[in-house]
Parts: sequence; C-alpha cells; structure tokens
Amino acid sequence: MGRLGALLLLLGALGALADICNIPEVDSSLVQSLGQRLLPWMDQLSLEHLNPSIYVGLRLSSVEASTKEAFYLHSLKVDYQQSLLRHAPSDDNSDLQAKPSMGQLALYMLALKANCEFIGGHKGDRLVSLLKRFLEDEKRAIDTVAVAGLAFTCLERSSLNSDLRHRITLAIRTAQEKVLKAQTPEGYFGNVYSTPLALQLLMTSPMPGAELGTACLNARAALLASLQDGAFQNALMISQLLPVLNHKSYVDLISPDCLAPRVTLEPATVTPSLMQVPEFIHVMLKVPSVWPPYRHSISVPAGSSLEEVLMKAQELGGFMYGTQASLSGPYLTSVMGKEVGEREFWQLIRAPDTPLQQGIADYRPKDGETIELRLVTW
Repeated sequence: MGRLGALLLLLGALGALADICNIPEVDSSLVQSLGQRLLPWMDQLSLEHLNPSIYVGLRLSSVEASTKEAFYLHSLKVDYQQSLLRHAPSDDNSDLQAKPSMGQLALYMLALKANCEFIGGHKGDRLVSLLKRFLEDEKRAIDTVAVAGLAFTCLERSSLNSDLRHRITLAIRTAQEKVLKAQTPEGYFGNVYSTPLALQLLMTSPMPGAELGTACLNARAALLASLQDGAFQNALMISQLLPVLNHKSYVDLISPDCLAPRVTLEPATVTPSLMQVPEFIHVMLKVPSVWPPYRHSISVPAGSSLEEVLMKAQELGGFMYGTQASLSGPYLTSVMGKEVGEREFWQLIRAPDTPLQQGIADYRPKDGETIELRLVTW
C-alpha cells in the first residue's frame, strides 16, 4: 500500500460517524516518516532549540531515536535545572522572562514522566511550585482549551479530588464543546497547529452523539490536505501528532509504559530529484500596515523558507523585522520597527487573502507568490 493509500486508510476511520473519535492501526511507514523528521531537530541542543515536546511525542509513539533520546533528555535536564537554580520560586524579583514558559515547564515535567521518573524531592517540589506560580499568574490568559481539557481528564482518571468529580466532568465537557465550536470551515480545530492537541482531547474523552463523528470527518479532510501540502514539517506539530497516530495522548502518561517495544528510527535517505526546478524564485513581499507601505520583489534560492525571504529582504536594506523564539519556532514581533501591541500580531497572508497556517520558519513560498505581513488585532 502506498503512503497516500495508508494515509487515506488511517484518516478514513477518523471521520467515521461513531461515538469515539479514534484512529485505527496505521501503516508504520507513515509514522516512521514523520518520526524521521524529528531526528535533525534532536541534534540542535542550544537553549533556543531544546524542545521537551519532541521527547514526549516520541515516547508516546511506536518509534524511538535510540541513544539520541537519552542524550536529548539529559540536555533538557541540564538546561531546566540550571534555569531553576538561577531563579528560585521564592525570589519575587527574579525575571520571569528568563525562566521556561509555563508550557515549556509543563512539557518538561511530562518528559520526565514519560521516562518513568518520579518527580519528587527538592527539585520536584521546585518544579511543581514554579508551575503553580505560572498557573496563578497566567490563568486568565490561557486560551489553549484542548490542553486544559486534557489536564481535567488527567484529574478525573487519577481519582483525586473525588468531591469535585462532577465539576471536573463538566469542565471536560465544556472544553470538548469549545473545541468543537472552534472548528473552521476547512475542518481544523482552530488551525492546523492546534488540531493534533484537539484530537488528543476528543480521542481521550469521547462524547455521545453523531456530532463528534461529523467533526472528525471534517478534521480528516483538513489533515489530509495538510499532510499532502507538507504542512507537518514543524517539530512541535509532529510531536503532538505522533501520539494521535499511535492512539495515545498526554493522559497516557498517568501510567506510562516505559518498556513497550518501539522501532528504531534511521535517518531518511534523500533521493536526488529528477524534476527541473528554478535555481531561484521571486517572492513579492508586502507590508501595507506601515507608512510608507513596503513592497519589494525578493529573489531567494528555490526551497527557501519565508524566514529566509525576510532575512534576504533585510540584507538588501529598506526592510527590518524582529522575532521571538517559541517551541513552535520563531514568530514575528516587529516589522519595519512596528512592535506588536496588546492583542495584536503579524498575520502572514498569501495573496490575495489566504492566511498561512505555518510559521515563517516552516512555510516555503513558491515562485511568483505574493506574501503580505498584516498587523491585525484579535
């Protein structure tokens, strides 16, 4: 069975009109091909690139990166422990920006759990205390409903807080309903980035009726289109999708099976393409949200990312931009000196008016495309 056939098979059942949003056994070559894309990321051990989600995603899949996994976890431990030593939770004057974010810290704790490590003692207490502090500081800003739903599901299955069981169940149902309401006409739950986490929630906490099956049917079409277009190149997205393809979610880390056999990944072999592609492409870059508006044709090597287009434009002069690192890659914080304000962001638009689902490091423009950087308010 070809890869497309395997993909159709696995996504076919995703949209079945059933009470459970689940995926059947998948062709192992599909999972391995996605896992192989994580291997180069595991060689990037700088503080900017270390991502605990990569480790968690692999441990919740049927593939492994052999000795790379152990070394990667060791690098994560060194990074996070040094950060916590620099900034004790009791230090009210510490710089929160210098610490791991709430999401990073939560994923790091999941990585330890995925390795069947007991999070206790002084270091464990410090981790939990810092996470609680983040939760208290940011609880009003949390809009990742799927993650909240997964957290409530963990509480429900852990048999803790039995006196709050009814409220926890209601919270799970509320999260499910919000995820379903966030489905776009294209079928994504929010967008292509958030759909894997949304599926983790819907698979873990099924709700009755055909509504769920219909939503999954639309998600199937969206994921199929995204995979065909090569959208799943980003390490964070792949690490969140791998558990779904293996019938897993973060909830499975309540009692992880650390001895389950997994297939060792080998680096993908690159076959030289016989197709003739232009050596250089031309991308029209527009910024109408500043004065005077910016508009310039940028020539870059074929296969360049949008980030490389921006770098070239800045190198040529007359254009400048700034980014901030995140687990999902760099995102724009300023363009032409214009910094994003509260509830603002720089939206990436492919002309005439198609918002890009990928970030600047992942999207690769085609020859002749026009890309607009548009400052929008949410």
